[in-house]
Amino acid sequence: MRSLAGVAGHRIRPIAPATKPEPEDCRVVDPVVIEALAVRTAAGPGEVRLLPPPTVSCELARAVSLWLDTSLQPMARGAFGRELTALRVGGGHECRRRNRQTQGQLSEHATGRALDIFAFQLGEEKQGGLAVSVERPSGLEQTRFLDGVRQSACGAFMTVLGPGSDAAHANHLHVDIQQRRAASSRFCQ
Repeated sequence: MRSLAGVAGHRIRPIAPATKPEPEDCRVVDPVVIEALAVRTAAGPGEVRLLPPPTVSCELARAVSLWLDTSLQPMARGAFGRELTALRVGGGHECRRRNRQTQGQLSEHATGRALDIFAFQLGEEKQGGLAVSVERPSGLEQTRFLDGVRQSACGAFMTVLGPGSDAAHANHLHVDIQQRRAASSRFCQ
């Protein structure tokens, strides 16, 4: 948490342990709530808000922070000439099984090591900003941007699932940091 809190512009806060004990498999190591992450913009320091602020592990927050700053912000600027200002997210920490099934392995959401992204906000909404929906991109420019987002996510995270991978991920991009047998192994669909 210290390494994240020490970055000027990050709006991250630690979360108190749950008052109701959670099952061992659903505990988040170093849980934090992310309100915004600092990024470099063309005009200097900026931030990308996460709406609503999710609870995730500190480890995932670091991965998202790096991805936003080094990949997404430059891609948004290059594709649209605008800064990325917010991510519409869901599915931070939630004790559940994969794809909300009643049986099977727990989701990485159970440990706060996954995040679901539904849309990317470019510029400020009040000033004619642009929202790019993962489920319904508007036109070729947005489709190409989302293709680039997915490609970059495949390098930044261990698992990336989105529209076309399966019905459970038809309307969002799921990213997680699940450890695999080999550190170089990724699951990207």
